Amino acid sequence: MKMRGRIVAFFLIVLIFAGTIGTTVTGITKDINLGLDLQGGFEVLYKVEPVDTQQEVDRTTLESTVETLNDRVNRLGISEASIDIEGEDRIRVQLAGVENQTEARELLSTTAQLSFRDVNDKELLSGNDVKENSAKQDFDPKSNQPIVTLELKDAEKFGEVTSKIKDMNNPETTYPDNLLVIWMDYKEGDSFAEEYGKEDPKYVSAPSVTQTLNTNQVMISGNFTVESAKQLANVINSGSLPVHMVEKYSTSVGAQFGEQALNKTVFAGFIGVGIIFLFMIAIYRFPGLIAVINLSIYIYLILFVFELMNGVLTLPGIAALILGVGMAVDANVITFERIKEELRTGKSLISSFKAGTKNSLSTILDANITTLIAASVLFIFGTSSVKGFATMLIVSILVSFITAVFGTRLLLSLWIKSPFLKQRPSWFAVKRSDIKDIKDKQVEEAKLFNREINVVQHRKKFFWISTIMVVLGIVSLALFKLNPGIDFASGSRIEILAETSITTDEVEKEFGKLDLEVKSIVSSGENGEMAIARFDRVLSKNKIAEVKSHFVDTYGNEPNVSVVSPIVGEELVKNAAYAVAIASIFMIIYVTIRFEFFFAITAIIALLHDAFFTIAIFSVTQIEFDITIVAAILTIVGYSINDTIVTFDRIRENLRKKKKIKSYKELASVVNRSLVQTFVRSINTSITTLIAVLAFLFLGAESIGGFAIALTFGLLAGTYSSLFLASQLWLVWRGKMIKKKPVDFTKKKRVEGPQV
Repeated sequence: MKMRGRIVAFFLIVLIFAGTIGTTVTGITKDINLGLDLQGGFEVLYKVEPVDTQQEVDRTTLESTVETLNDRVNRLGISEASIDIEGEDRIRVQLAGVENQTEARELLSTTAQLSFRDVNDKELLSGNDVKENSAKQDFDPKSNQPIVTLELKDAEKFGEVTSKIKDMNNPETTYPDNLLVIWMDYKEGDSFAEEYGKEDPKYVSAPSVTQTLNTNQVMISGNFTVESAKQLANVINSGSLPVHMVEKYSTSVGAQFGEQALNKTVFAGFIGVGIIFLFMIAIYRFPGLIAVINLSIYIYLILFVFELMNGVLTLPGIAALILGVGMAVDANVITFERIKEELRTGKSLISSFKAGTKNSLSTILDANITTLIAASVLFIFGTSSVKGFATMLIVSILVSFITAVFGTRLLLSLWIKSPFLKQRPSWFAVKRSDIKDIKDKQVEEAKLFNREINVVQHRKKFFWISTIMVVLGIVSLALFKLNPGIDFASGSRIEILAETSITTDEVEKEFGKLDLEVKSIVSSGENGEMAIARFDRVLSKNKIAEVKSHFVDTYGNEPNVSVVSPIVGEELVKNAAYAVAIASIFMIIYVTIRFEFFFAITAIIALLHDAFFTIAIFSVTQIEFDITIVAAILTIVGYSINDTIVTFDRIRENLRKKKKIKSYKELASVVNRSLVQTFVRSINTSITTLIAVLAFLFLGAESIGGFAIALTFGLLAGTYSSLFLASQLWLVWRGKMIKKKPVDFTKKKRVEGPQV
């Protein structure tokens, strides 16, 4: 009866979660804020510069600027804008879902310092003389042309100004003297005399004044459309910026690109997760089914928590979510492999469950904390989409720990005493022929697939393999360097999307119509419907607007445009190097406390090996190296340390069982045994994570192709280094000390697992 109650409780829990997920997941996903790469929009990084030599740009100035920018964005009707201060003189603006990107961009960057001057450029009135929020778009009662009307604070002052203007007379000038010149963002060196007569002068308008006007109503006329008049009114109403804004980086994503990227990436995620589910059930049978249930809950909880955090989901964020599935699988794999080991020793199912869950907790805890350190550093030093990726990865690690450690164990515990499972070890993927007599205390040889394996004796071969790979990587980087993306070189990058296939010659001709010389054009997309053009110069805002308008008319889709100065890429690499260095220091401290200093150093050597190998692959293949690759490399750092710690944890456990190690041969035997014991876990975890990454590579959006390639090679390198490099290095280093003096490894205690 008690057993029946446990099974009923199991199905109740599953049904409650299934009902909750089924009825709320749609609402949660709809409420999650999508980044500009998933719904279109643009991002600009501005460098803030003073308007004159006397001004100092401090925190108060930056905050005032952000406040003005927020006001301007609100006038566009954009509610999900992200405007952040970065460093001492940077402001990053992200506007997702904005329909008219050109208008928004113009509205943001215009300093909007309104001034009324005479023809000699002397300032008579400024924006401070205009009543707040008084500007509006209207129509000239005589010509019915769009105009901007505004209201001044002091009619008498305006009367004095117009009185001076109407009486001005200079017979030497070739233009009327009685003009009230209205400027927007007048700069030192600007001159009405030079601008007069030009088709598109810098000043807004210059109405003639023939009488004194004692009024506070002013009309600004010019070559306006209704939209441009509205925009000017919005700029005036939002007030002038206290600083100049200089673009250092910008990227814009067309709505069609965003929709296509979202659909492709979500589809790739479904396929990847589905294959992982099938893999877990095929390999681990009943526990695999339990893992699938918990992984489904895990994905739901991540989306729920992310929505509560009001996070912004980007393409790298979705990648982190699916990568998190692979890491959540790892926690389950570690537990299931330990249970299988205990079953093979002849223990009962209940005893195996208790021992397996207890012994796996320490490994899961150490692996998750070290990866969390890497993710946290990535969040601190990352910007934009990298920070979004790190946020999702941190949430993934925390939620996966809860679901794997407590969720999986709870659901398994409800079945573990079932008589039905008691006599069926095959349901836990253990053959009866592999189960020993529990009375047999003989230490089993290090076997893999029923064959004795001695990994340690081949350590010199692995050292040579790694050395050769590193040398080849150095040679490749010296000769070919990297193929830097737009993030690391001054210039512009434009992605063109058409409904049908387009040729590079065709696209080059279209750019020729705009008087633009393309540095390179690459065809992309499944059927050649996309082309990526690179320019070795930074395109102006006006030129970008012209390019967008032209290609919308030509192909019906708004192109993606990225513009960057080299300083941004340089800072990105510098921050990434800082991130790896700081993460390494924290991981050394943690691993030293939990293990020992020698483990910590070899773990860091292994992760640097993996990161360098990934960079070298991009040098050899000449695949474009962009900002997402930096995020991928930092992720590999986290994954590499995770994998290595799992292997080290088993070495530590076996050393404590052995207690005192008297010779190098004994130590080598323990290391070899530990490697063989963790081999299946490492391979299965790598396979599940690679399934997710490869799904993105072959089915996901084009924009994360490089990201997926980096992760693929990084995961392979991480698996190799954890199994064949890190432990062998530790053995050689520690073995030299043991030759001099035996070492006692029983001083530190393990973390005990929760008893269910």
